[in-house]
Amino acid sequence: MKPTEVLMNEHRIIEQVLNCLEKITQEAKANGRVHRDHAEQAIEFFRNFADQCHHGKEEDRLFPLANERGIPQEGGPIGQMLLEHTIGREAIRKMDEALTADSDGDPAGLALYLEGAGEYLQLLRAHIQKEDRVLFPMADQVLSTQDQENLMASFEQAEKELHDPETHEKSLEIANRLAEHYGVPKATVSE
Repeated sequence: MKPTEVLMNEHRIIEQVLNCLEKITQEAKANGRVHRDHAEQAIEFFRNFADQCHHGKEEDRLFPLANERGIPQEGGPIGQMLLEHTIGREAIRKMDEALTADSDGDPAGLALYLEGAGEYLQLLRAHIQKEDRVLFPMADQVLSTQDQENLMASFEQAEKELHDPETHEKSLEIANRLAEHYGVPKATVSE
């Protein structure tokens, strides 16, 4: 398996939780309030799995190596992906702050949550497509077999360095629990 395939498998899991987030927002619009527990679980997943685990591997390992091998960062796809990671973090922060405001009885909390969730959904769905269809195929073309092997070992090391071993499993449990609750199909990943 190539490192980009690992990342694309992670994209499928992230998309699963994005689909759950969409259901959470639809439910919030219909009920006039956010299901706090589910919203918090989604935020936890996006922070720990999508950002720390997944984006961490991209930002700290894949992107620097791809840049060394000729894929430009400034004015190129890597720079755009890094910018989108930052924008995504801001949307997550907005959702988290909105949950606090909503629980404090601030009527603007729901609107802020829906705004942040909508931004995140739109951003990440487009972002994943750009990586899967443009950046990852480019990386596969410029990375040697040895680069790919080293990157796979580096990804395994990243999992150990970035968080405790239980974080990955806990994130997958959250993804599956939310999918079961909202009737969202579970991600299909390649082996």
